Amino acid sequence: MNITISPATEEELRSGELGRKLRHYNYGFVGEYPEQKYIRLNAKDENGRLLGGLRGFVFLYWLNIEVLFVEEDTRGTGLGSRLLAKAERQAIALGATNAKLDTFEWQARGFYLKQGYEEYARIDDYAPGFYLALMKKSLQAP
Repeated sequence: MNITISPATEEELRSGELGRKLRHYNYGFVGEYPEQKYIRLNAKDENGRLLGGLRGFVFLYWLNIEVLFVEEDTRGTGLGSRLLAKAERQAIALGATNAKLDTFEWQARGFYLKQGYEEYARIDDYAPGFYLALMKKSLQAP
């Protein structure tokens, strides 16, 4: 069999064919589920200055938080908590029952613990000398 491996073209990326193939394969195991839905939040002050934001998506009923950032001079004001809570509410509306994220030890592990997340795994020396914490939270009422 003569197989060539090459970079995907822009058109191939736009078509989403590869993702559809994987989704249809997965359906055979877990049943049909909604396509990935994005959550994109920005927090700006009255002058339009970007103070923080959150980027994530819901896939297989999980909110996957990719980025949550708050400017240093705005930390401690509750903005991070507000962004996270809003994203969790949107995720629940999209069918999410759980949330997950990862954070380096120098980032926001303590913040996420206060928000009800638990560390379920750790990768030591992910960045030289630092661990990466993998965290999760149930979005269902106890």
